[in-house]
Amino acid sequence: MKKVLIILIVLTSILSCNESNDKPEAKTKVKTVKPIAENSDFGFNYSEFNVVQDTIKRGDNFGTIISKQNIGDRKVFEIVKSVRDTFNVRYIRPNRAYTMLRSKDKTNKLQVFVYQPDALNYYVFDFRDTTIVAYKKTRPITIRRRTIGGVLKGSLSETLGNAGVEAALASRITKIYSWSIDFFKLKKGDRFAVTFTERFINDSVYNGVEDLEASFFEYKGKIIYAFPYVQNAASGQVGYYDEDGKTLKNFFLKTPIKFSRLTSRFSMNRYHPVQHRWKAHKGTDYAAPRGTPITTTASGTVERTGYTAGNGNYVKVKHNGTYSTQYLHMSKILVRRGQHVNQGDVIGRVGSTGLATGPHVCYRFWKNGRQVDALKLKLPGGEPMRSANRARFLTTIEPLKFELDSVGNL
Repeated sequence: MKKVLIILIVLTSILSCNESNDKPEAKTKVKTVKPIAENSDFGFNYSEFNVVQDTIKRGDNFGTIISKQNIGDRKVFEIVKSVRDTFNVRYIRPNRAYTMLRSKDKTNKLQVFVYQPDALNYYVFDFRDTTIVAYKKTRPITIRRRTIGGVLKGSLSETLGNAGVEAALASRITKIYSWSIDFFKLKKGDRFAVTFTERFINDSVYNGVEDLEASFFEYKGKIIYAFPYVQNAASGQVGYYDEDGKTLKNFFLKTPIKFSRLTSRFSMNRYHPVQHRWKAHKGTDYAAPRGTPITTTASGTVERTGYTAGNGNYVKVKHNGTYSTQYLHMSKILVRRGQHVNQGDVIGRVGSTGLATGPHVCYRFWKNGRQVDALKLKLPGGEPMRSANRARFLTTIEPLKFELDSVGNL
């Protein structure tokens, strides 16, 4: 019995030793790997310096930061003068990152100052020699291509956000389709697909969307494609066209407000919410928060601005000899009579002046001097695809369309 007990004790001690030997090895591996990834940047080995990393505070400038460091006999104004051909120190802005590399001896002398105006670029000021060296560097960029698609599970922004795409892409897409899609009317379950490229700094840090290559969205049961194409190489102007080469850009925008809600349509007999009587409503109402920008739906000349008891603050724009538009109930008018405005220019802000129960814009439309329903009118399109370009365009988009369809129609 004693022999059995002795054997058990020996075995237990051996197993305990093995366990204690295993655990430190795992920890050691973690410790030895981690510092290597953080030990250098900007072309400098951090182990050779005392490293200070911070951001520019409001009220700070290049001079106040540098003057607090041990820079020997050098004067700040001399430093500023010597680097002005590379960088104007007045362009340093709050909340931007900077790094100081200082000597490891007792003097703790400033060796290198690095300023980062953005995630991609940085300026180096090297104080190690008798002559200050200043230069600009751009981090290496990797472009990756991605196609996402399926069905919308919320708004466009939510859907793209869930796929890890920056919000700026949603704004870009909304602008491209502003003549053909009201994105507030897209529904959960509508199909979509987007092909785009993204930037990565040092092949690892996400830096946003580079280009939109192709897309489609299902809108009211119809698939609407968008393919960028340059018709005139000399101008370099990019237009967006559907799968048949028809332009997406119309003479008129679909609505005068990007993010709005249609609350009242054109009607010859509508019950007025303020006057409490039946009368004609010769416009289309779009509700939006007070102060929301109101844009002119087509280029033209401001024909009239002013105020009336019913319309409140308003702007009327003449687009040509056939069409005019008017925008009512503004909280603020931002244009003047006789001013030329381009399609999409902000001409005022949403308000509730005049006879209005809440903040909205009443959008009125004239054709040949007669008020008409803008939502039912067949409006003129933009510049069509030239016949000489069409064959090349169709060949170019064929693989892009196949890629979109293979993802968005699953």
